[in-house]
Amino acid sequence: MTIVGIEEHWTTPQLTAALKALAEGSGDESLAFNEMGDNLARLEDIGAARIAAMDEQGIDMHILGLAPPATGPLAPADAVALSRETNDIAAEAVRRHPLRLRALSTLPMADPNAVAAELERAARLGFVGAMVYGRTGQTTLDDPCYEDLFATAATLGQPIFIHPQIPTDAIRTAAYSGFDSMTNLALSTFAWGWHLEAALAALRLIARGTFDRHPDLKIILGHWGELLLFWQDRTDSLSRIAGLDRKVSDYVRANVFITSSGMFNPALLHHALEATTIDHLLFSTDYPFQRPTRDELQRFLLEFDTEEERSKFTDGNARVLFGIDQSSTSPT
Repeated sequence: MTIVGIEEHWTTPQLTAALKALAEGSGDESLAFNEMGDNLARLEDIGAARIAAMDEQGIDMHILGLAPPATGPLAPADAVALSRETNDIAAEAVRRHPLRLRALSTLPMADPNAVAAELERAARLGFVGAMVYGRTGQTTLDDPCYEDLFATAATLGQPIFIHPQIPTDAIRTAAYSGFDSMTNLALSTFAWGWHLEAALAALRLIARGTFDRHPDLKIILGHWGELLLFWQDRTDSLSRIAGLDRKVSDYVRANVFITSSGMFNPALLHHALEATTIDHLLFSTDYPFQRPTRDELQRFLLEFDTEEERSKFTDGNARVLFGIDQSSTSPT
């Protein structure tokens, strides 16, 4: 059995410096999580130390995705330059370690006119998809200015991973304040707010008719679907009001892939198997923010009823979705 982790993060010193240099009010406070403990050293290594960590966990391949907030908060010109730079660095890492690494591209979402071109360039370099966020500044992912992104992604067969992000300042003040600063930040990010933001971004794409226009488009949501799988009775009621061709849950089952993001609770797996199909479930650890041990992973994988289901989750579905050939993975 081989294991492919599809949401495994990284970053560069150059990007961290650019994000930390932003004026007060323009940055992203969740950047602080990148610097907790030894996270930053692990994020910046996409070579020998990372592969050693993968071997320790029993993971055969990482699909790299830039750690939040990526290049989203940067000015358009800086976003274009640093997106291109990080993509080139990731492409070189994959070239050096073709049996252990693949990558999701970083796109300059602050400059909508440059996004599709960078997606195309990255695809030519061998990237297997892209990682984006539900909002750039005040512009939501479903804004018509990003229509070329989804058209291009569908044409190229490049899945789009929608990663969680911190809510706007206005929402944080209204809904996530009133405690000490770290509790406020936790509520607005990993404890709750991050996941509502990602779920809302996906719902908005569905309500906008994105998948009616681009039926071949595939998106990925982490954390077992960012709550969407647990609320389908209510989200389905949106379909008639929004004039959609199908129920929201039908779009989710057809166009949305779900990954574990290091949350290895059997109850979440079993609900996901009821809410969507085994063919749309994917393994990931959310490295380095979550670091399950080899034993913890092996115990979780015993929850599958059949070897076929287990194999689809650990690597088979990822190979199909991202076009990864069986011979390109080296079992640990």
